[in-house]
Amino acid sequence: MSRKPLETKDASPREALDYRWHLAQSGVEIDTTELEFALMRATEGFGRWQSECLAGVVDLAATGPENALLHIIRMNERPKTIKDLARLTNRDDVPNIQYSLRKLIGAGLVERKGAGRSGVTYEVTARGRTVTDDYGDLRRRLLIAAIAALPDLPARLQEATRTLNLLSGLYEEVARVAATHRRG
Repeated sequence: MSRKPLETKDASPREALDYRWHLAQSGVEIDTTELEFALMRATEGFGRWQSECLAGVVDLAATGPENALLHIIRMNERPKTIKDLARLTNRDDVPNIQYSLRKLIGAGLVERKGAGRSGVTYEVTARGRTVTDDYGDLRRRLLIAAIAALPDLPARLQEATRTLNLLSGLYEEVARVAATHRRG
């Protein structure tokens, strides 16, 4: 089944769009593909937001994932291992995480403690604590104020969080299944 664009004046904007292409032929495929594209765009916008917000409080060119690592290291005011950081960010690219950590250490925002493969942890420095506090203040003034000003958005965010957590698990499971079907 493929959805074709409608030509009538009474069609909703969604119905007037042509959704036919190789990834989306049935209704559920169209809805899934539209969600995936929205998720990709949201991910990129979120990364840009993180970078710009951090740049607003410290002179550091950092990516969204590097910013996320900084805040996750500070989370609960407990040191984190690389294993913790990989698990909390759902990443398995340890060399990239290590590169980001070196960048944050070089900027004086994070410090490495301990030695050996299992004894190394990362903590924010006093400067890192100031930067993350300033980031939180700027975030509240810009993002949280904009969210609070939109009717019903806080409740919708809760539902979106539940849906994204569900989808994270689903994507992880189907990724494992797909890995068993690799070619050659």
